[in-house]
Amino acid sequence: MTFEEKLEQYAELAVKVGVNIQQGQYLLINTSTDALDFARIVVKKAYEAGAGKVHVNLTDPTISRAFYEHGAEEEFSKYPKWIVAQRDELIERKGALLWIDAEDPDLLAGIPVSRLSAQQKAAGSALVNYRKAVMNDDIAWSIIAVPSPKWAAKVFPNLPQNEQMDALWDAIFKTVRIGEGDAVENWRKHVANLEDRAAQLNSKKFAKLHYKAPGTDLTIELPEKHIWLTGGSKAPDGTTFIANMPTEEVYTLPLKYGVNGYVSNTKPLAYQGNIIDQFTLTFEKGKIVKAEAEVGNDLLQELITADEGSAFLGEVALVPHESPISSSGILYYNTLFDENASNHLAIGEAYPTCFEGGRELSEGQLESLGINTSITHEDFMIGGPEMDIDGILPDGTEVPIFRKGSWAF
Repeated sequence: MTFEEKLEQYAELAVKVGVNIQQGQYLLINTSTDALDFARIVVKKAYEAGAGKVHVNLTDPTISRAFYEHGAEEEFSKYPKWIVAQRDELIERKGALLWIDAEDPDLLAGIPVSRLSAQQKAAGSALVNYRKAVMNDDIAWSIIAVPSPKWAAKVFPNLPQNEQMDALWDAIFKTVRIGEGDAVENWRKHVANLEDRAAQLNSKKFAKLHYKAPGTDLTIELPEKHIWLTGGSKAPDGTTFIANMPTEEVYTLPLKYGVNGYVSNTKPLAYQGNIIDQFTLTFEKGKIVKAEAEVGNDLLQELITADEGSAFLGEVALVPHESPISSSGILYYNTLFDENASNHLAIGEAYPTCFEGGRELSEGQLESLGINTSITHEDFMIGGPEMDIDGILPDGTEVPIFRKGSWAF
């Protein structure tokens, strides 16, 4: 396949499998100027697939950084109402949402943490309705990525500058199964395999998970009515979509107050245009009681104190170390990719879809059942070739789930 043919297939995959656009459905695309050429192809494919109206929100890295460098201090605790109104109308119309990520992992390096934190809290508070719709799968949504020059330079610093973008394009195409025949059909088979794995875990009905690896000894209780899910999601009308492309994970939610022990990250966390790395979190009765990072410690402290729920876990995800992304040996500095190379956890909001009947429950009802709510949801990677995970049944029987980073059943 030529590069142009791969681009066309990737755009078609995003439209037909990612958000699975329906006849007459509205589509909102959030992306940056670095991805504009690809976004144009996606828009064309969306209309060809029957989209009713496609709107593209464009940001620009230089403009985004200018706000954080030169904006008035009081503006960081505000969030534009027109952005909230746009998201709310999309939800009301049962539209679909697509992110095309091309962000520089170091975009906001050097910006005062107080500014990053204030804006994150303002956005989280303003977009409550939108966050609930996404976490509940009330609308179809998907995240994909394309290279930008600064991101490519971060991933492939040892390559000549004129080869970096091509190298990252090639890597991304492989992760999303482009160039290996019919990408749409490949994805359907891939998701079916993940669903089989989720069904095996659901049949076990584990009460706890016990993680052991260098720098990690962590026990996580699971709610009695927890559900293991995959990247294949369903909107209320039955429309299927893939929230993350790529995806290699099977995930569920923890019991909010049932996490004890300590865990260390194994890959950097790209957060708010900065890197947080070499950190360990210690939990007691679910809450992070100690957090230390050698890189980005101030930002880590802000992350876990964004609100009450940001000091608790909201997601437990299993990914074998021999997954295609991990096997590539590439560190992407992008959670969309790095989380699919590694077992990971998420700080903050839990997915109500991972609990029987959870979609119909209010935040207060979820909290009363031990399901975490928060304005944050940030994945961090903990897996590696030395990680063992045991599932503990209600009667105390231990069942190996992972041995040396790979599935044990």
